[in-house]
Amino acid sequence: MKLNQLFNNVPAIEISGLAMDSRKVKKGDMYFCLEGLVNDGHTFAASAVANGAICVIHSKDLEKMPQGAVYIKVKDVNAVLNEVASRFYGEPSKHLRMYGITGTNGKSTIANIIRYLYSHHAPCGYIGTIAISYGKVKKAPDLTTPDPIVIHSTLAAMVKDGMKACALEVSSHGLELGRVQSVDFDVAIFTNLTHDHLDFHGTLERYFAAKEKLFTHLKADGLAVINVDDPNGEKIVEHCKARVVTYGIEKDADYRADHIHIDVNGTRFTLIHDGKEYELTTNLAAMYNIYNLLGAIAALDQTDMTLDEILPWVSSIEQIEGRMERIHEGQPFNVIVDFAHTPDGMEKIMQYGRAITEEGHKITAVFGSAGKRDTKKRPIFGELADQYCDMIVLTEDDPRDEDPHEIADEIRSGIKHTKSIFIANRYDAIRQAIESANEGDTVLILGKGDEVFMYRENGRSPWMGDHIAARECIRHYYFQENEENS
Repeated sequence: MKLNQLFNNVPAIEISGLAMDSRKVKKGDMYFCLEGLVNDGHTFAASAVANGAICVIHSKDLEKMPQGAVYIKVKDVNAVLNEVASRFYGEPSKHLRMYGITGTNGKSTIANIIRYLYSHHAPCGYIGTIAISYGKVKKAPDLTTPDPIVIHSTLAAMVKDGMKACALEVSSHGLELGRVQSVDFDVAIFTNLTHDHLDFHGTLERYFAAKEKLFTHLKADGLAVINVDDPNGEKIVEHCKARVVTYGIEKDADYRADHIHIDVNGTRFTLIHDGKEYELTTNLAAMYNIYNLLGAIAALDQTDMTLDEILPWVSSIEQIEGRMERIHEGQPFNVIVDFAHTPDGMEKIMQYGRAITEEGHKITAVFGSAGKRDTKKRPIFGELADQYCDMIVLTEDDPRDEDPHEIADEIRSGIKHTKSIFIANRYDAIRQAIESANEGDTVLILGKGDEVFMYRENGRSPWMGDHIAARECIRHYYFQENEENS
């Protein structure tokens, strides 16, 4: 694309790519001097030009810059980055049905339910915590909500690959840092808001304000799908100028679930919508997943699909890796891997664990808490595990440069009655919980889900994923030990 197609009164030079990191600049790129949380991109402008950038977008004065590049000073580099990224890649979000999902918990699950159900209508892509995936492409993401260059280049690839829609997880960080300003969302879905990310936002009020941006910026002919059982959902309904539909269980809503029966293998419930009742059976289990399913059904029914098209597929929704993933390797006890890493998420999965575990059998939870993140929730984790579990195995969970043992001690401050042990190595902690399980017990492995990395002091290192570790420990240790003892 020519530079003069993006800006007025500039040379008609060819721009071959966009970059925010001076180290990744290639010849012919346009470099954006973004001010980050740690580094200021203006500092590296000269390096970007030395690496081949032929245009630099900046908001601060630049001194002693190399010749041979075009320098464009703007008021807001991030706003320009969003606009340029969208235009450079052909405004791909306008060619897709865009579903944006935000909330503390449930983003990945709703996004993947939407992708699965929509795929029975037309091809649908997904961008979020679990992966960037479309067609036969599946790759690991760096962030839940990537930067504008990654978002729009990915959406352009989806359009080229024949996708007709995309489900995009929208994090509070992504909203606060302006990563989705130029995404043309057709539908915005709110799941819930509970304690999380206070290390970044400071207060729940600021956290909510970040989430609400997805709805206050939604186009007038867009659709907001709101969980009205969450008090914050009602606030969004009041402030949103787009069309609103609601979902819930406890309060009257446009899409409501009633007569809910949950067991270890799934759920039966009655969907009530527009004065009609639909009897549903889904392989999704746990109450919070009924909320997730309701949100997805509402979004799809109000856009490109009908209930008659949607409902036949809710009984066989694809397993979402690391989200309420039931691990079956023939063992006589329950093993569940879940990404739960907030107090609300932990409590809900523990409540489900208690619901499926018969009296006389024990619940063991394996978890930790991330280093250099919201520390206030650590004792809350301990209190919740103390309330619902019979055994607690504390371990590492992205400790970064904190001591996992000290993190565990902070969690322990909330534990008053339940026995707990600390095993630093996460694999060994999972192995201990599984080897100690008896018939009818439940093992909950929480916090990492399907993530295949661990953040330690020296950065990101490989981790096999809780789901893989659990399967391996069941096959190699639980059954082997029982064979040796028989």
